[in-house]
Amino acid sequence: MSELKNDRFLKALMRQPVDRTPVWMMRQAGRYLPEYRATRAQAGDFMSLCKNTELACEVTLQPLERYELDAAILFSDILTIPDAMGLGLYFEEGEGPKFRKPVRTEADIEQLQVINTASDLSYVTDAVSMIRRELQGRVPLIGFSGSPWTLATYMIEGQSSRDFARAKTMLYTQPELMHQLLDKLALSVIDYLNAQIVAGAQVVQIFDTWGGALSHAAYQEFSLAYMQKIVSGLIKQADGRDVPVILFTKGGGLWLEAMADTGCHALGLDWTMDIGAAKKRVGDQVALQGNMDPAILRADPATIEREVQGILASFGAGNGHIFNLGHGITPDIDPQHAKVFIEAVHKFSAN
Repeated sequence: MSELKNDRFLKALMRQPVDRTPVWMMRQAGRYLPEYRATRAQAGDFMSLCKNTELACEVTLQPLERYELDAAILFSDILTIPDAMGLGLYFEEGEGPKFRKPVRTEADIEQLQVINTASDLSYVTDAVSMIRRELQGRVPLIGFSGSPWTLATYMIEGQSSRDFARAKTMLYTQPELMHQLLDKLALSVIDYLNAQIVAGAQVVQIFDTWGGALSHAAYQEFSLAYMQKIVSGLIKQADGRDVPVILFTKGGGLWLEAMADTGCHALGLDWTMDIGAAKKRVGDQVALQGNMDPAILRADPATIEREVQGILASFGAGNGHIFNLGHGITPDIDPQHAKVFIEAVHKFSAN
């Protein structure tokens, strides 16, 4: 593997000094970029794009051609695991992901097999290997997965949901059944992320998109406990380096201390948290990633720059900040505004 030319992101994750705050964006390869839309049209649809090794590599690299980012993130989807479990993932234009065979009964859950990434999701690891080769050490590559709880919500509801009525009903009325599902998912995620690491991912992030929908006690039992299991089961070193793990629970500000105790290296913060307050709470235990509201990218350049300065000032001196949005960049954003954001991080954080 090529020698890493820019390891600013990895250093910040390990809370080591850097010359400026590293920056990347969740969903940086995506629909806000015209070149992404062109490649997706070429692929035919979203899942065909995910499953085409060359095109998945191409869209992963597209934002790095436009912007001076400090990391690349694998182009894929969090729902590849339930799809590999046979649930029939499909996407309807403007409606998000849906499953043809949602998981509703004990029999449904018993039929699910823990995935074997090598046979079930080789298109993902093939993409990781190709992206890592094509990067030639420019920046590190991030692999990722959804959290067990987040995957379970989609599998049970059959699609996106506002209130998670079916998933929460199972959680409260058949908790042992929910645990059975989450356990299979945790084992699948461990296998999946380890396969990405072996294929070349240098960092992994767990996206717990819907953990914030749970009560305090339910979060600990049904989301965090399984992320803890995953962190414990991951490959710790590859290429002679530690492989950092980032946990991101959207709406997870209540649980930062408990998340930091999992053994992860960094916490992703959404925009509802003050990063300075988060830093006071977790101290030097973990790095912090975040956490500008993606909606600010709709504002004028001066407003974007002020927001970047405010977040940098709130974090203050010291190591362990990775600048990011508090959630994914949305399709309506002008790519030029993303450039203003990235350049502002460079400008205002340089030592």
